[in-house]
Amino acid sequence: MKILITGGAGFIGSNLCRSLCDQHDVICMDNLITGKKSNVDGLNVQFLKQDIRTPFDIKCDIIFNMASPASPADFPKIPLDILETNSFGVKNVLENAKKHNARVIHASTSETYGDPLEHPQKESYFGNVNTLGPRACYDESKRFAETICYNYHHKFGTEIILARIFNTYGERMRKNDGRVIPNFITQVLKNQDITIHGDGSQTRSFCYVSDMVDAFTKLAFSDIKFDVFNVGNPEELTVKKLATIISTICKTDTKLVSKPFPQDDPKKRKPDISKIKKILDWEPKIKLNDGLKKTIEWFKSDLA
Repeated sequence: MKILITGGAGFIGSNLCRSLCDQHDVICMDNLITGKKSNVDGLNVQFLKQDIRTPFDIKCDIIFNMASPASPADFPKIPLDILETNSFGVKNVLENAKKHNARVIHASTSETYGDPLEHPQKESYFGNVNTLGPRACYDESKRFAETICYNYHHKFGTEIILARIFNTYGERMRKNDGRVIPNFITQVLKNQDITIHGDGSQTRSFCYVSDMVDAFTKLAFSDIKFDVFNVGNPEELTVKKLATIISTICKTDTKLVSKPFPQDDPKKRKPDISKIKKILDWEPKIKLNDGLKKTIEWFKSDLA
């Protein structure tokens, strides 16, 4: 089977490439704005440097659309790139899928829920998103991407699954990613203070990348024509607790330093995964401590 992975040199995309390349004909497309070619070096994949904002014509059976900068650190730096990727870029992905009758697994995000008023978040929740805030370039463009996917399915019959990704971590994350796990690990390994926002009582739920890849693969090879699924780990903990766990694993006594809370940053984040569990019998297997140990070891080698 011929598989196109857009954003394939990024964090989750490159892990998908590694998982699928030995059994399928995989094309990795990436403009390398945040991805790294080294993430897929040595793999049995065809690498194509291309931005999905430019129309393309690639015959394939399945498209994993993983392309989009997703780090809060990117939002103030390249907001227009993010907006265009999740609008013009997604349209180009869908046009290619329509032409070649390809199935699309679109990487959506828990950020479509914004700073949620429902907890945990179900797929039926419409969200609480500020269209004018510093995170809106990502949150709102991802919401638009879901809408254009919905309309391509209903107008043209394109098979599309929307996977709303909750916080994912693991090997091949950028050390300057700006998200909490790479931030904390990098600070601890450099013997720096850990910076948290506010008192650290905000919660997150972290899914190890191999579990995320497993979910995407099950979605891709299912017989579902169109649907939306939360994909993540429902094990919830505070950011302060996460910092303590990472310090304990690294055997350090790191001090926590508080910074102001960013505008519109979610106070709680926990997926309701009952839908994907019931339909596809998927749930995460990797415990947080085990996943963090693997991730820390990878960061040690990457920072060496």
